Amino acid sequence: MTEKLLLLGAGGHANSCLDVIEDSGKFEIYGFIDNKPEIEYFHEYRVLGNDSFLEEHRNHCENAFITVGQIKSSQIRSSLYKKLLSFEYKIPTIISPKAAISRRSELGAGTIAMHGVIVNSSGKVGVNTILNTKSLIEHDVYIGSHCHIATGAIINGGSRIHDGTFIGSGTIVKHGITIGKNCIVSAGLFIDKDLENGTIIKK
Repeated sequence: MTEKLLLLGAGGHANSCLDVIEDSGKFEIYGFIDNKPEIEYFHEYRVLGNDSFLEEHRNHCENAFITVGQIKSSQIRSSLYKKLLSFEYKIPTIISPKAAISRRSELGAGTIAMHGVIVNSSGKVGVNTILNTKSLIEHDVYIGSHCHIATGAIINGGSRIHDGTFIGSGTIVKHGITIGKNCIVSAGLFIDKDLENGTIIKK
């Protein structure tokens, strides 16, 4: 039996999340929450109001998931996560049926593993993190909470990526590297040195 699921954010990232959620077959989409007042529908689903309606909808739907994207900052996603917890929503982990997730790995609440994602043995991912399409998380990798590992990124074995960090599309993180909190690493790079908290690296 499927459960109702409320989604927060009706933008570009929500398109990809929606496909994954529908393909999983585990949830019935209850509707969307979005702060853009001109949006009434997102695809065939109703937009049920802005963030101020979260408490009201908790009476009708106990599950919620964040479908807002993240590049420059994790602040919006992390604040929404805290708000959902404050209203006692259940926040599921979403895994695409087209992802390969080791049974010896661990993905936290609110994390999504999208189509083509691979998480190998002893990988550990925190809460509310995006593992975007075809990203590869190798053995013994730690990824913190409120991170975004973008499309096609490769995080090699034993690496550690801390809370709030963004790793761009196609970027490769060398084996055993540590990347601090709230870093932004742009697309198509090779990271072979540790990065301190707040580091921004562009091409």
